[in-house]
Amino acid sequence: MESTPIVLVHGTRFSAGQWSCQLDSLAADFPVTAPDLPGHGTRSAEPWSLSAATEVVAAAVDSLDRGPALVVGHSLGGYVALECARRFPERLRGLVLAAASVTTRGPLTIPYRLVAGLVPRIPAARLTRWNDRFLRRLHPPEVVGATIRSGYAFHTLPAAWGEVLGRFDASAMRHVPAPVLILNGEKDRLFRSGEREFARAHPNARIELIPRARHLANFDAPAAFTDAIRRFARELPTDS
Repeated sequence: MESTPIVLVHGTRFSAGQWSCQLDSLAADFPVTAPDLPGHGTRSAEPWSLSAATEVVAAAVDSLDRGPALVVGHSLGGYVALECARRFPERLRGLVLAAASVTTRGPLTIPYRLVAGLVPRIPAARLTRWNDRFLRRLHPPEVVGATIRSGYAFHTLPAAWGEVLGRFDASAMRHVPAPVLILNGEKDRLFRSGEREFARAHPNARIELIPRARHLANFDAPAAFTDAIRRFARELPTDS
């Protein structure tokens, strides 16, 4: 029986480097890949659109040549994965929504719209220094080194957030044709605030929390995060 293929979809401003620990750990047991979304990493020069992002994810599934995949999306990547499920349901064998179980509609989005408007006014070099310092202060180099080396897609943030904000709520779960793991950091209060509503909106969804982890749970607790993906992947039906 073949192993479930896995596609890892990064979050806001990051790139495939976000998944360095997960790629190293999962590759021994599963076909796994992590694409850069448009406007990020190696695709930095490509214009962002949610439609193009879902096509990148679908192409990543196809690149593994193992049929439908478990798609793991973190934050922005989680909402991209939800849209991919709507547009390309045949590509999904399962879905992990990590830090992406909060509605992007309503008054909670106001601070994010303000940030999206502010980011272009701050020099990218300054934002890079702030992000590097933040990551190095909280996480060891073996966890965040690849992310720091890959750089950040600040120029894409306004467009990416602008398209996601106002678009998603728990009703998006009805488009997911496969089992769902809602995987959140225990301390990520905002982005897990709708987790129960999201879980109730799907007939085969469950919630799992990473103890003491925050929004970047795959950095805070790489082994626990990876283990949750591994266990969920092994539960999914595979092609014989």
